[in-house]
Formats: sequence, structure tokens, C-alpha cells
Amino acid sequence: MTTTTDQRVPVTVITGFLGAGKTTLVNRILREEHGKRIAVIENEFGEVGIDDALVLDAEEEIFEMNNGCICCTVRGDLIRILSALMRRRDRFDQILIETTGLADPAPVAQTFFVDDEIRDQLRLDAIVTVVDAAHVLDHLDEVKPEGVENEAVEQVAFADRMILNKVDLVGSERLADVEGRLRAINVAADIVRAENANVDLDFILDVGAFDLQRVLAEDPAFLEQTDHQHDQSVTSVSIKVDGEVVVDHLNDWLGELLSTKGVDIFRSKGILAIAGEENQYVFQGVHMLFDGTEGRPWHADEKRTNRMVFIGRNLDRTELETGFLACLEPVT
Repeated sequence: MTTTTDQRVPVTVITGFLGAGKTTLVNRILREEHGKRIAVIENEFGEVGIDDALVLDAEEEIFEMNNGCICCTVRGDLIRILSALMRRRDRFDQILIETTGLADPAPVAQTFFVDDEIRDQLRLDAIVTVVDAAHVLDHLDEVKPEGVENEAVEQVAFADRMILNKVDLVGSERLADVEGRLRAINVAADIVRAENANVDLDFILDVGAFDLQRVLAEDPAFLEQTDHQHDQSVTSVSIKVDGEVVVDHLNDWLGELLSTKGVDIFRSKGILAIAGEENQYVFQGVHMLFDGTEGRPWHADEKRTNRMVFIGRNLDRTELETGFLACLEPVT
């Protein structure tokens, strides 16, 4: 734990590629009894928000920014939310920013140095990158078009702390290869191994790890405003529709979809209304890996609305919408 006398509010930026476990980490932070009051800012890549419903109900204030990447199109929203938060500073001790899995952390970090009001009141404490041990090498090795950045590499390179997550899904040899690759990209960041993002919070909160002078020594142009280009073949498809889902149809459709297109589906997640079930069905997927769990009960006055988001390469919106609609019970 840092012993800094800096009175500015510490801000932790949680980044990591799609499906690495960022929301799991945020939930773990919110449910730990650490005595801190934390404001959470979330950024989702898609028109339909899912993560707000996946984050635990808590006394903490949670803000959500949809339909854009925090490092470009909604950066102005980030500044406005931070400014609004500072007008009620007495209600929290710390701020967490969970970025979309396609965010470059550098422009997010710049925000805390190029805006005078933000710089005077907030302190960028650490950039924490969550790494999916099972899939990160595929993303780090991905060949991008000329001029297009590899976000997975940027997220590792800018980390002050790295959580090597899902270590239970890979063998020791693969794990050693992954850790060696991470250290080759970023030798300065501390790395901790984890399952289900289970880490000591003293490793990531209020640690005083972000060092602007170190960053400037490695990247003298860090504070300059520069444009960056995302891979335009990577898009999101959001589906929001009322109705009841026939579970057998859903299993057949998702099974076929992920087995045939899973390589190109980086991330899938949703909250569904299963016919005959009183609780929400929450699913999350990373490529071909899929996990579904029972969520909270549907409220009596709540419309049973299904929400799904797919993020990946060359997604066919019409095909996804048609496939899911075929899983719904016919309206009588």
C-alpha cells in the first residue's frame, strides 16, 4: 500500500483484452471488505449495455458509457463524468475505470495530465492489465493491417501491474511461455498469477505505481494528442428483444455458432429470459469457451428482455439476429 501524502483521489484503470476477466475483478473488488468507497466507471463496446447488470449491486456509484471506445469516441464523456464525480467527492475514496477490451490505455492515461481540472484533483494510481492466460498469445501475435495498432500489445506494454488470469486453464509450460512473452513486452510491471481474478487488493489499489517520468522516458510523445486506428474488421453486434427463449434451441444455436465462428468471436455475453425460469440466465463466452449461470430473479413488473453482445471479426449482424430470433418461443 502506498504511503503517499498526495491528497488527490487515486484512480485505477483496469484494462485487458476481451474476456480476460475485468468485470470479474471489479466484482471481486466491490465485494471485498476493504473499507473503501469506490466509484466505478465502465465502458462497453456496443449499443446495448451488459456489464452494468453483471456488476454486483453495491453502495458504490456505477457509471456506464456505451457505444464507443473510451480511448477515442467517448473520451469526452469520461472527462465529464470525472468532473461530475469531483463535485461530490465526499461520497467516495477511490475511482475505478474499467475499459472496453479494445481500448488502448495510453489515451485514457493522457486524460489525467492534459486536462487541468482532472490533473489537479485526480491521481492516476495504476494501470492494471488483466491477461487471459489461455488466449493472450493468439491476440499478441495477431497480424494487423498497416497503421492499425494491436490493442492487446498496448495493454500489456502500458501496464503497471498485470494479473495473469485463468492460469487453471493452461499447463505449466504454456504458462511459462505466456509469462515470458509478457515480460519481453513489459519488463517493469509486476505480474501475479490468478484464477477468477482472485488477487490481493493491496497489489492493485492505491499502490502509486504509475510513473509519468518513466513513461515519458520510454515514449517522449506520450502527452501529445495523436490519432490511433482500430482494426475496422472488429465490430460489435448488439441484440435486444423481448420474449422467452427455448433453451434447447438456444443450446443448438450457440453450440453451432461458437464451433464454426468461435475463432472470430472474441467475446460474447448476454442476459436472457429462459421460458419457464424465474431467474435470468447470464452467459459469457471467449472464443469457443462458454459459461452460463443463473442470475437474479426477474422482478414481477420487469419486462423479460433479452440482451446480447457479440464482439469479433467480420460479424454478420443479420445472421446473428436471425439465429437468435429462431430461439424464441412463438408469440401466440
